[in-house]
Amino acid sequence: MAGSVFDSQVYGELFSGGEASRLFSDSAEVRAMLLVEGALAKAQGEAGVIPQESAAAIGRAVVEIAVDPGVLKWPTGQNGVPVPGLVAAFREEMKAPEHAQYVHWGATSQDIMDSALMLRLRQALTQVETDVKATVQSLGKLAKSHANLPMAARTYGQHATPTSFGAVAAAWGVPLLNLLGELPALRRSCLVVSLSGAAGTSSALGPKAAEVRAAMAKGLALQDPGRSWHTDRTPVLRIADWLLRVNLAFGKIGADCTALVQSGIQEISLGGGGASSTMPQKQNPVAPSVLTALARQGSGLFTVLQSAALQQHQRDGAAWFTEWMCLPQVVLGAACAARTGSALCSGLAPNTGAMAEGLTQGLGLIHAEALTFTLAGQMPRPEAQAAVKDLCKEAQSTCTPLKALVERDYPAMDASALFDPAQQLGNAPLEALEFSKMADGLNKS
Repeated sequence: MAGSVFDSQVYGELFSGGEASRLFSDSAEVRAMLLVEGALAKAQGEAGVIPQESAAAIGRAVVEIAVDPGVLKWPTGQNGVPVPGLVAAFREEMKAPEHAQYVHWGATSQDIMDSALMLRLRQALTQVETDVKATVQSLGKLAKSHANLPMAARTYGQHATPTSFGAVAAAWGVPLLNLLGELPALRRSCLVVSLSGAAGTSSALGPKAAEVRAAMAKGLALQDPGRSWHTDRTPVLRIADWLLRVNLAFGKIGADCTALVQSGIQEISLGGGGASSTMPQKQNPVAPSVLTALARQGSGLFTVLQSAALQQHQRDGAAWFTEWMCLPQVVLGAACAARTGSALCSGLAPNTGAMAEGLTQGLGLIHAEALTFTLAGQMPRPEAQAAVKDLCKEAQSTCTPLKALVERDYPAMDASALFDPAQQLGNAPLEALEFSKMADGLNKS
């Protein structure tokens, strides 16, 4: 098995992060770091920190020169970071030492790497956002179409009370919709440039440090944090937290779908499934299983990522290296979940016959709560609860439908309405329709 399923030739389609996978390749990182070096030189040239002629030459070279990531392997092993090797290779390729000497002026490796990371995270967020929006819209359509379709709600894996499939779809979609609402503020506060120098003091840039950082941020279309954040990993953690919660929201969908297609329930159709190597009758819930697995992996990795935010002094190599190992997997996990979940939700459909059958199973005990509150209008609630418990026990011991016992003991009660799931949905249809309106609003925003 490959070291990562996301770039495996065997498992890469099962766990596909789409374009996000390319963002976390060696070539993408090198390209992003060179773009940062170019933006830094341009900002410094405008501020008079380095000669404008040299800044222009560096800017042209960034576009024209491609550094092979393979040449960085040995120097990275020696230095612990790829930037010294990258800068050396880039200067050599420039063939203009009078200008190349100004490459990486006053910056430190972490400035270049963190800024380059933010460029790639920005693109990853956009991809995930696109897939999340598509998912919300698919769930919105399901919520609207099936707002009044009764099905059994389950708590602790057991029948609880009736709900609607539209409300279930809405419950899947609301967390995703809320996550979309968080994105603008997240981008403004966390997609930030880094330019603070060796120990976070910007001493090599002198009094123009803030001016250069602001210009560099503008050139890269990132935000200026106005400070050093070398050991304050809050921007990275907040982006990773958002991505994890995307992953968890899809994991919930995956877990529910796996349960709803299991033998004996089969209340939804996935629009396709996986074949078994030996059992021809099976259609395995592959996509839901992927979503659940990704959510579990993301949760574990985020815990490690949080621990890496505890950094010593002004730079902590071990903590930073830990971040390198975890963060790409968190990003790719969320991208894969969003891509897989979007495709899954676009093909989901209810099995109305199975849902109706599920509501009639269990001797009608799913209506016990409604019966309790109906009786509470005629007697004190504790007495009503006790009476319904006794009826439930009798129904189970004698295999008699609860409705028949109610008709026997309470002939004046309208048992038909009480035991009609369509009349026991509570706010489920309203919540489904409200979510559907909000999801539809994504097309207009």
